[in-house]
Amino acid sequence: MQPSLEPLDAKQYWDLRLEALDQNPEAFATSYEEAIQRENPIDGVAKNLTNEGNFTFGSFKNEELVGVVTLLQETPIKLSHRANILAMYVSPKMRGEGIGEKLLLEAIEQAKSINSIEKINLTVVTTNERAKKLYEKLGFKVFGTEIKALKINENYYDEDYMVLFL
Repeated sequence: MQPSLEPLDAKQYWDLRLEALDQNPEAFATSYEEAIQRENPIDGVAKNLTNEGNFTFGSFKNEELVGVVTLLQETPIKLSHRANILAMYVSPKMRGEGIGEKLLLEAIEQAKSINSIEKINLTVVTTNERAKKLYEKLGFKVFGTEIKALKINENYYDEDYMVLFL
């Protein structure tokens, strides 16, 4: 585990992001097709990795990035007490190794270190039981469900909204 990814990690992050969008399209608002059409995506990732209030944590195995999660603090003054968990993904070949939990714990600790953050929000597809169990284990609670939150081809996916109060 490393504290936070750096611009030098942008290529590996982008490659893992594309894998995530391809392997688990129901878990992300962005589609693989949209992602591969972006201009200079690696430069964009590198820039995002340096944005204030954006913390992207990664897990490496043999120098290969195998898991990521982003903690993003809200910037408007009235919302700055909130942060969001985004882009959580662990490569299928590494699932079951505890990587997701370690990544989330790192993000939660980062949030706790910022005095203004009082809560962390996330969304998860209702059928993703494995992820929901992990979030619940770490203290997240469902506070709402959006019906038909995502539409992929002709299939709809509902999403649970979850919160962890720090």
